[in-house]
Amino acid sequence: MGKKEFRKKALAIVKRAIVDYGMITPGDRVAVGLSGGKDSGVLLYTLEEVRKSAPVKFDLHGIYLDLGFGMDYRPIKEFCASLNVPFSYEVTDIGQIVFDVRNEKNPCALCSTLRRGALNDLALKLGCGRVALGHHLDDVVDTFFLSLFYTGQFRTFSPNTYLDRTGLHMIRPLVYLGQETVRELAVQQKIPVVENPCPASGLTKREEVKKLVSGLSLKYPDLRGKVLSALQGANLDNLWPRTQPRVRRTKDKD
Repeated sequence: MGKKEFRKKALAIVKRAIVDYGMITPGDRVAVGLSGGKDSGVLLYTLEEVRKSAPVKFDLHGIYLDLGFGMDYRPIKEFCASLNVPFSYEVTDIGQIVFDVRNEKNPCALCSTLRRGALNDLALKLGCGRVALGHHLDDVVDTFFLSLFYTGQFRTFSPNTYLDRTGLHMIRPLVYLGQETVRELAVQQKIPVVENPCPASGLTKREEVKKLVSGLSLKYPDLRGKVLSALQGANLDNLWPRTQPRVRRTKDKD
């Protein structure tokens, strides 16, 4: 497949996800969360390409959080400028809180919560009603297995989540794109990637699960596609349904 055809197909997949889950509506102002990684860079690029040809009008605004790790965000700012997308950033002490103040053994959960809150606050400050994140299909499946293995629950993130406390919609337009497609698109479009300076990078439970799923995918090549189909058609009410309501057991009193 040629580069032009590959790009066209990838954009069509992103458009389908946006339409399937009503991610963007006319007049929306969408804050695009940027981390310096290839996923968020591809997210911004594809959304800008979609915006230029979409029948509905919407605006984009790139946003970045400085977590305190000394990361150079200038390539991100320059990338936004090359697409004529406005860019804003905010300095935070999230890194210090997670690694120094709290000294978390499993830092990713707390960091994710703090980053999500800070991103939402910045988006609201900029007048945005939607926050776009760069999670792709591999992330969907990895999160599903992560929840299954470590919490015993069938859970993963939704393509379009309404946050009633803030009134924001959190959207994930890349959920139909596999990681390899994202990587190839990043290379073809020469999207800048900034090295992740996080001390926990590559040492998390998520990375362990990612390696496991990647190994399974070698034997079952369409594993991620099958999991996606299962998620889209899931009806947990029909999975081991109870014939009687659960009765909460209490200890006998003397």
